[in-house]
This record gives sequence, C-alpha cells and structure tokens, in this order.
Amino acid sequence: MSFIVNLAKTSLSLALIVAGSAAAAAECVPSPWGADDEIGAANRVSPERTVAAATLVKKGISHPLGIVIEPGMPAFPPRYTQLQVVQPNQQFSADLGVGWEASSNDDVLQMWLGTGPQLDGLGHMGEAGEFYNCNQGKDFSVITGLTKLDISGIPPMVGRGVMIDIAKQMGVDSLQAGQPITSDDIKVAMKAQGVTVGEGDVVLLHTGYTDATLKQNPALWGASIPGITNEASVFLAGLKPMAVGADTWGLGAVPPRPGDKIFYDHVVLLKQHGIYILETMNTGRLADEGVHEFMFVLGQARLKGAVQMIINPVAMW
Repeated sequence: MSFIVNLAKTSLSLALIVAGSAAAAAECVPSPWGADDEIGAANRVSPERTVAAATLVKKGISHPLGIVIEPGMPAFPPRYTQLQVVQPNQQFSADLGVGWEASSNDDVLQMWLGTGPQLDGLGHMGEAGEFYNCNQGKDFSVITGLTKLDISGIPPMVGRGVMIDIAKQMGVDSLQAGQPITSDDIKVAMKAQGVTVGEGDVVLLHTGYTDATLKQNPALWGASIPGITNEASVFLAGLKPMAVGADTWGLGAVPPRPGDKIFYDHVVLLKQHGIYILETMNTGRLADEGVHEFMFVLGQARLKGAVQMIINPVAMW
C-alpha cells in the first residue's frame, strides 16, 4: 500500500511540474519591438549611441575581447574544437596550373559554435519549449538551422561598453569556482568604480577566473565557474543593456547558488528580455588598466541558421 501511495504522490508531483512548465510557457513575454521582432536588444543600436560611443576613444587603443581558441580546449560537454590544416592537391609540390610555383595552406575546422569566446543568440535557450518573443521551438528549430532567431540577422553591435571589476571589489585576483555574484555585489562594485550602465550598453563582468584557471587547471575551468545569481540577472536585465557578458564560459554560477536554477540567467536575459550573452570574454587587460568605459564593436560571422557564434569583439578607448 505504501508503494501505491508513494507512486500516487510521485505522479501528482510530476503532474504539477508539467502544469507549472505549461503555465510558464503560456506566460510569454512579447517583444517591446513588435510581434515580428527577432533581434531583441540589438534594436537598441542607434546612430546616436554609436556616435556617443566613438567619443570614448581617446588614446586610440584597441583590445581583442575574444580569448585565443585552441583545439582541445575545455568546453561544456559534448562541445569540442578540432582544426586540420591541408594542402589540397599539392602538398607543396604538385603543379596547380596557375602559371607559377604556388604554395598554399587551407584549413578545415570542426567545432561547436558555443565554444570559447561566443555570442549566444536569442534562439539559444528558452523554457518549456518557448523562446524569445513567444516563439515556439518546434516551429523554428530544425537540424539544418534555425528558421527564426538565428544570428545572421543581428546587426553590427556597436555601442558603449562597460567593465565591472567584481574581482577587485572582492579584494581578490580571481573569484572561486561556483562563487555567486549577487545584484548587491554588482551594485557595490559599480558605485566604488564609478560605473554607470545606460540603455543599449554592453556590460562585461570581470571575475579573473579564466586568467587564473584556464591554463593552470583546465579541468576545473571546464567544470565549475563563478557567476551571477538568478536575481542578479533580473537586476542586469532591468538596466536595459544590449548584451551582458563575463570572462567565464557560462555567465551564471556553476554550480548555482542553493535555490537558484542552473543557467536560468540565460532564460531571463535571452528569452524574457532579448538581451544577448557574451561568454569567455578577454577582460584581463581592462581590469589591469582600470578601463571601465570603452567603445564596443562586434560584427559576428553571419552564418544562416546558426544559434551561436565564436566572436572576437573589440574594445577601443
């Protein structure tokens, strides 16, 4: 009898979970830019904001925000990167028939686009089968590529970038694996460092974790990261940025703070607000030189149907 009672309780619990998921899906958040919107916060790019961002370039310094991608580098399973260099039909000896002794290399890249420095598009993560602007995954997600919300339609992301140095505020070179970053942590760091966030800005959080851990302990780096809490993602979304990123591969803490949902920051930012996520950003130099404000420029590869893209944005100041 106890088995039957427990089975009934389990069935009821599962039913409630399913009902809760369905309710969450029913409560879609429509885009403020209209029912046909597919680019979300990229709508915040404007000539006025681009011109204002250009005024931040005082010294003519440019800095790559993408880290170097290496074959075999750790990534969220089962993602991987493999590179093969080839010399098609010649191996430096065959005559290519071009009238001179041409020598060349080509390369073949096999990788998941969600590896290394990356842009998460709005079709990347949803909840209960629903994605940004009330789009249902079953309607646009096919094996040959997304038919909506793919990254090819995102315009050049140009605007003001800000760096919030969380590690400095906490008095460390690097946060620890799994260490949560709350909205209060972000607010305190912003106030101490004189950082303000305006609508359409790109917000980058510096934890120091990749600089301190990727080479020294790649297994740990790939398994656990410091990051924002669920409520911190809500706070950041309320600032109406164009994108939010960090120098970690997931933005949110892994494992999450007790009571939080793992990767739910992606749902808050991508699905609910259309705010892009930038991962594994190269923020070390910004932190070392105290650069909290800069011009941000990103023109991602426009691969039709792609969910994500490896990127190398540029910070200029």
